[in-house]
Amino acid sequence: MSEAGLRHLFTSPVTKKYYFHFFKNHAAFSKAQKKTNFFSVIYALSGMREHRREGLLNLYALSQSHPDIQRIVLADDDHEARLVSHLSPSRLHGIVSKSAPLNVLLTHLGTLLGETRRINENIVNHWYVSQSRMLSPTERAILHYMTRGFSIPEIATHLERNIKTIRAHKFNAMAKLGVHSDIGLLNAADILMGLPFDEKPRPAVA
Repeated sequence: MSEAGLRHLFTSPVTKKYYFHFFKNHAAFSKAQKKTNFFSVIYALSGMREHRREGLLNLYALSQSHPDIQRIVLADDDHEARLVSHLSPSRLHGIVSKSAPLNVLLTHLGTLLGETRRINENIVNHWYVSQSRMLSPTERAILHYMTRGFSIPEIATHLERNIKTIRAHKFNAMAKLGVHSDIGLLNAADILMGLPFDEKPRPAVA
């Protein structure tokens, strides 16, 4: 969705009672924060991997520096929305897919913006699932290394595992996340960028 599309979206009757500021980068938003108290921040994830990674890292940083600000993500499609919900290292108040029909998208946005922070924390957003229930520590570590450009042999060396074991964990992660390519896995790995992880996860006890 283009900037013009987003501007049109936020001038609909559902959202017209709110005043929206649009920022092309995090630096501009941070500058504006010094003068304006925002109650909600909506991140529209970019289709370009580099920009998406930057946006997700900034979103995580915002959750640490301003936990009182409502955080909503506009994902490109349902699949990306599911990945963000499973893997986001910070609590989100809502995740909305830009591929949803316009009336559905507007209804979801209107509902989220109309909720108080207390309600948001009680209900937890509809997509949210704790990432600890999705991926094992080793699978998360592999994704962290992948998004930093490490190859499978290099990851095996760092984790002191053999290559076959690392590949097996990688395919398990792909199956759990519903992705079918390395690009899809990298997209998922980007979401974990802000989350600390153990360099050498402890082996599971059988």
